[in-house]
Amino acid sequence: MVVQKMWLPVDLRLPSGPQAALEILAFEAAAAMSRLLSLHRSLLEQEVSRLRSDTMRSPGVSYLNSTDQAFLLRLACAELVVSLDAAAAAVARLGLRCGLDFGGVYTSLKAGEPDARLDPLVAKGLKVKARKMGRLVASTARLCSEMEALDELEAAERKLAFRGWSRLSGPIPAQPVAPPPAGESPGADPFQQDLKTQRLKVKRLKEESLWNQSYEKAVGLMARAACAVFNRICTIFGAFVPGRPPPLPSTTTDSVQARLSKLLNPRAARAKASSGPITRRDGPSRVHPPVMSSSCPIIGLRPSGQKTTVDWRKLLDAPATTVGGAGLDQQYANVIVSAEQLLQMEAEGRQEEANAERAEMYEMLPAKLRAAVRSKLRDWWRDPGPLDAGLAQGWKDAVDRIMAWLGPMARDTVQWQAERNMDRTRRFDGGPRVYALQTLRWADKEKAEAALVEVLVALSCVCWYEERRRGSVRL
Repeated sequence: MVVQKMWLPVDLRLPSGPQAALEILAFEAAAAMSRLLSLHRSLLEQEVSRLRSDTMRSPGVSYLNSTDQAFLLRLACAELVVSLDAAAAAVARLGLRCGLDFGGVYTSLKAGEPDARLDPLVAKGLKVKARKMGRLVASTARLCSEMEALDELEAAERKLAFRGWSRLSGPIPAQPVAPPPAGESPGADPFQQDLKTQRLKVKRLKEESLWNQSYEKAVGLMARAACAVFNRICTIFGAFVPGRPPPLPSTTTDSVQARLSKLLNPRAARAKASSGPITRRDGPSRVHPPVMSSSCPIIGLRPSGQKTTVDWRKLLDAPATTVGGAGLDQQYANVIVSAEQLLQMEAEGRQEEANAERAEMYEMLPAKLRAAVRSKLRDWWRDPGPLDAGLAQGWKDAVDRIMAWLGPMARDTVQWQAERNMDRTRRFDGGPRVYALQTLRWADKEKAEAALVEVLVALSCVCWYEERRRGSVRL
């Protein structure tokens, strides 16, 4: 199969004749589209503003992770680029099936090749593409669930047929025939009606979803979206994208968007002059992005001629001194979430559930952390002292203060892990994603463990005093 380069001349045409549909590969395309949608929504102005103003300046991130804004922005940029790389790889795989080498265009974009310069106006059309991709992803997700339901019905039909044949070892006894329900044709079987209805539903969703979309249309839509997302990343995180292509000069005669349009929609390229190159207009510049933008506090232009490469995945490897580097981020997050649930149970008076939750929570602790908690509690066990409600309230206030900033980081860690697993229930989720910088992955291990020990000790004292107040302490 001859592979076409997306920046080749206009006279290159796609093969004539009927175009092959995605069919079963529609689910892979929908997963790639949902990833692009997630990136697009994460890079919207309000999300970027929330990242700068709230996420990076939150007490938990500042205390456990870092106060270096440039370091946090670099982490966010690396995570976005790695996610875009995964989506672009899926688009490139699908493109090769119809002779389109999107991988070549994307590689040129990241390498900053002179013929692959970025046009900020490309991102303007991403809003329309995002709405279309959102509809296609939603219908494909519904198709996936309805096909699973159809599989279950067809499996039940096969079981019924097998049981029916196995019983037919002698004469078939006559069965009384009940009158059909009102509005239903005589002889109609409710199970067969459900099966027929489900098949019609699946057929309709196949027509509305990516199942019947051609490779060329799907790849073209995702290719433009991927280029626009990369352009947006470079606009926001310009100082942290080594080798990024510079903006288009005012004398440019072509752009990535124009080359994609010419290749993927050649008839429109011949019919409409508007599909040609985008040139600079009068008035304020819309082609050259400002060096400083409200989307990011640090944006700068790299020196001319500088060619640098970076291993984005390596930037996301947490050091050994962090919770993530020790492989404990998920475990500690589960402990903190359990502590939040335990506090809620104690407040609602669900004592039995609270006791079970506390036992399960302590089982999740590593041996080192469990020993630290026991060491701090030993003095209280030796000399319990008189019942003091004020002291118990002091412990409760201490837990609340720590959990106010530690709890959100734990919940974000759980969500971040779930998003990276991308199981069947989440692979079509195109909402904004959680950044690793706001989780426990990059948290300083010593600080995080110290805070967690304080929470567990205070929580144990609160529960202990509550048990004494109820007269249920075990002597």
